[in-house]
Amino acid sequence: MATTAAVGERRRWAMLGLGVFAQAASAVFIHGVPFLLPALTDGGMSLPIAGLLVAMPTVGLVCTLIAWGWVVDRIGERKVLVAGPLITAAAGGAAALTAHPIALGALLFLGGAGAASTNGASGRVIVGWFPPHRRGLAMGIRQTAQPLGVGIGALAIPAVAAQHGVPAAVLVPAVMALLAAAACAVGIIDPPRPQRSEADPGLLANPYRGDGTLWRVHLVSVLLVVPQGTLWTFALLWLHRDAGWSLAAAGLLVTGTQVLSAIGRIGAGAWSDRVGSRLGPLRTVAFAAVVSMAALALAAWTEWWWVAIPLLVAASVITVSDNGLAFTAVAEIAGPYWSGRGLGVQNTGQNLAMAAVPPVFGAVIDAAGFPAVFIAAAVIAAVAVPLVPRDRRHTDH
Repeated sequence: MATTAAVGERRRWAMLGLGVFAQAASAVFIHGVPFLLPALTDGGMSLPIAGLLVAMPTVGLVCTLIAWGWVVDRIGERKVLVAGPLITAAAGGAAALTAHPIALGALLFLGGAGAASTNGASGRVIVGWFPPHRRGLAMGIRQTAQPLGVGIGALAIPAVAAQHGVPAAVLVPAVMALLAAAACAVGIIDPPRPQRSEADPGLLANPYRGDGTLWRVHLVSVLLVVPQGTLWTFALLWLHRDAGWSLAAAGLLVTGTQVLSAIGRIGAGAWSDRVGSRLGPLRTVAFAAVVSMAALALAAWTEWWWVAIPLLVAASVITVSDNGLAFTAVAEIAGPYWSGRGLGVQNTGQNLAMAAVPPVFGAVIDAAGFPAVFIAAAVIAAVAVPLVPRDRRHTDH
């Protein structure tokens, strides 16, 4: 096993790049498949069946995140970063060969299950290879993989489906996953950690027993993902329906907020490195999310569009900036023998909350309008602020 000293700075950043690529490939499969909805419905499939199909990757993700975390804790990061994307590639390739809805749904579920592997494994590579004073920045860069994957999916999958059909479009994330598996097999080195038989008993102990810190970070992240999911889901519709923007213009603004959000994640990570803490900045970001969402609700209610639009951009950046902070905190607090499972729990909770946002808040919009969901998201974020654990310095785990 390579030691930290034996792996140079370039190799660390190269492994970070591979982790970003693997995570982006997973994001294209998870978040890009829903962009098949127009092609599926235009082909005669009912919207409920099509909606169920495109949800299958997310279902597969949620069902297997913790299991993949356990596997990472047991066998290491490199094997998981190869095996998971290979499963996604195989499932995507097989899905391109079938038109039967049940078979297609099962394969999309399997592909999502494979894609779940990269969440914890890529995070563990970063925590294992980067020193604490660089870890927040590195994790912030890693967190850009999701908006990058969403952007690739939005650009490629509908266009390929329109020109060459749904099977060819499904191959887009499958090919990316295959390339990620091959690249990780060559470029990833498992971070050093002692053999379990030689490890400090404190590192082997269950970090969830006798200490509520991790559970509080998980809960805070679940609460804070609601404002993020609200804006990701409904910003385009709000701009079009209430603000009167064309879909093209609204789509351009939403895409721009994704780019700014990626920059915001990097900035939040660098900030946490500078102050030597993840949880202090996390509390500040949570408070900023409350303020920005409440202000957006007021501006939307009064229809002050000259204020509301900039607030939408600001809130879109702020509400995603907590992700990398919390993710890094979980990995550092859980330690090298539990962080895989800890990151699995973290992502599972967030994805379950994210999945609940569209149907629940969609009903609220029908009943009370967009300002109501914006203020509801602000209230939920406000609950998270006092739950952020006491400031805790990161460790060398």
